[in-house]
Amino acid sequence: MQKTILITGSTDGIGKLAAIKLAGDGHAVYVHGRDSEKLHSVISEIKSITKNENVDGFTADFSDLDAVKQMADQINKDLPKIDILINNAGVFKSPESHDKQGLDIRFLVNYLAPYFLTGNLIPLLNNGIDPRIINLSSAAQSCVSHDALSGKANLSQAEAYAQSKLALTMWSFHLAQAMPGIAVIAVNPGSLLNTKMAAEAYGQYWSSADKGADILYDLAVSEVYKGITGKYFDNDKESFGPAHPDAYSKTDIDKLIHITQNLLSIER
Repeated sequence: MQKTILITGSTDGIGKLAAIKLAGDGHAVYVHGRDSEKLHSVISEIKSITKNENVDGFTADFSDLDAVKQMADQINKDLPKIDILINNAGVFKSPESHDKQGLDIRFLVNYLAPYFLTGNLIPLLNNGIDPRIINLSSAAQSCVSHDALSGKANLSQAEAYAQSKLALTMWSFHLAQAMPGIAVIAVNPGSLLNTKMAAEAYGQYWSSADKGADILYDLAVSEVYKGITGKYFDNDKESFGPAHPDAYSKTDIDKLIHITQNLLSIER
């Protein structure tokens, strides 16, 4: 059965590779990037490789929540449903560490933008068949500083990244309980995959980017994962496993969601 699939951050890296694999199966795939010229080039490339004309995309800079809202509005206008949402967009290094409101770019791109986008796309996901949300977490997870999330304290790039990924994981578990009709899985696609992000951050890699793309593909469409929700898949171990302990604390999750909703209300 053809699925309607949206993959954020899919003009390169594992997002792009997953888009190619899914389009190759004949699914309707929507890619996303922050640069419209690159986005259209990738769309043409995927169509050429897969011979699938049902490939399109959307442009938004995820460090700008107004742009995310515009993208969400466009998606709601253009699509009747979404079966699979892969929140893959992420950032480690950035020329600008904070936005104009003082929010850390890592928290914005890796957590607040997917949180905000997904919230705006819930009606389309509810229209989907066996809807699934795959959130790209990381092996790097660190206790979330509410002051840092709110832009009241500064962190190193690595610490902000790790905290943003734990925030994403905590929200994933919250969303799985809040939306029982939608399967939600947080996934570490693999440590130090051969991607631009890993090269910029660490200057080395341990595994092929295909390792990450393959698990995104499987979690998105494999019958093996049908109905599984509220779990963390650790692709370093190639199995479900424990996330950071804070991801299982209702008190910590409730605090995070409260602060997040307040932040998004202020940003809006």
